[in-house]
Amino acid sequence: MNVRVLVVDDQRLVREGIASLLDIQEGIAVVGTAATGREAIEQTLALGPDVVLMDVRMPEMDGVDAVAVLRRRVPGCRVVMLTTFDDEEYVVQALRAGAAGYLLKDLPAAELAESVRLAHAGVTQLDQAAARHVAAALSAHPAAPEALTGRETEVLRMVATGATNREIAARLFLSEGTVKNHISRILGRLGLRDRTQAAVYARDRGLI
Repeated sequence: MNVRVLVVDDQRLVREGIASLLDIQEGIAVVGTAATGREAIEQTLALGPDVVLMDVRMPEMDGVDAVAVLRRRVPGCRVVMLTTFDDEEYVVQALRAGAAGYLLKDLPAAELAESVRLAHAGVTQLDQAAARHVAAALSAHPAAPEALTGRETEVLRMVATGATNREIAARLFLSEGTVKNHISRILGRLGLRDRTQAAVYARDRGLI
């Protein structure tokens, strides 16, 4: 089954170009485009895409605000920021709002298509520059790995590889509820906000 994608960008040539390139990739179906954050919300509610590729700077409502709304109203939809801006503030704000990834527009079409497939599969992705920004932001509130138990460290490693709660539960012979509890404790002990920050934390400290 094709991954249904909505492309959001305020520049017509850019969004139509991205949509055209993606639509010919195997396993991808572009279901629509939008020019503003407000249109992105309307189109997502109307079309039900699996993945939204969202620009950051747009009129009426920017991408970060739109992500926050979509995460509340359509929690099953994965929103990936696709932009030319690798500013630390944008990266951190977007991830804090609930973005499932942060990529730059210079990706080749095939790599962008693969990123869409991975996002749909639940894998969080960060451009290298974005990852550095998140790591820098996290370093302002460091936490020792010793704060975690052995089991929690094991769960953290699996979260960093993009494994879902169900996959972690199956591999570690735990219930999904237990996995959720482990992840909540991991985030709390390390002072992290979400799985994306947990993944970056693990990678930055050589846990995977």
